[in-house]
Amino acid sequence: MGFLDNLFPGRGEPFDSGSAASNSIDLTKRRPSVSLSKQGAATGNLRVNLSWRMRTSDIEGPRQSAGLLRNPLKLFKPDEVQAHTQGVVNVDLDLGCLYELADGSKGVVQPLGGFLGELNEPPYVRLSGDDRFGAPSGETIFVNLDHREEIKRLLFFVYIYDQTPAFDRTHAKVTLYPSNGPRIEIELDERAPQARSCAVFTVENVKDELVVRREVRFVYGFQAELDRLYGWGLQWGRGYKSKT
Repeated sequence: MGFLDNLFPGRGEPFDSGSAASNSIDLTKRRPSVSLSKQGAATGNLRVNLSWRMRTSDIEGPRQSAGLLRNPLKLFKPDEVQAHTQGVVNVDLDLGCLYELADGSKGVVQPLGGFLGELNEPPYVRLSGDDRFGAPSGETIFVNLDHREEIKRLLFFVYIYDQTPAFDRTHAKVTLYPSNGPRIEIELDERAPQARSCAVFTVENVKDELVVRREVRFVYGFQAELDRLYGWGLQWGRGYKSKT
């Protein structure tokens, strides 16, 4: 057994995404969907959070790995903040949601253009804040599932606002916090260096059952391309954020 195995004795054990210890469900290609209704989580507010950080391995490269081998105690030293240093791409990831209600009305909730939505009236989807720096709190959208019968489908997506495409330089994760049961995690772990947007997951009302389905589908355009792929039929124009 090596030195690192002594430090982390469970590092080689298989991960059970549904265990009580982790209290989370990972949606993957092999396990792409979960029913909120069957978990008893189809009521109350569903909180959807986006968080990310720069890949320090991409910044440091093999030099950092070699340094760890020479001095394993560096494992306990916090990583230096790299997101705003010279020469490192500054990524501003935004979380958005396309919605279609049972009455046929459609639209988008996103920071761009200030489409923040409403929680207690249509579309029952509300954006809380716009994180531009990858803070641990990230960005959050709330969905009022007490009005689930009025929601036909939702598409949650992430896009890079007016910056160099760099999905391959970030560790991005979207986490769903239902009102009941384990949280649901979706990693944006596929490399797509030139992509500007990613359809992350859908929530659909199928015969009165709310089903969350992983997508993680990267595209090279913006919201209009996601709209085309998923058949929303909205009209899109250039939008901007406020400077404050």
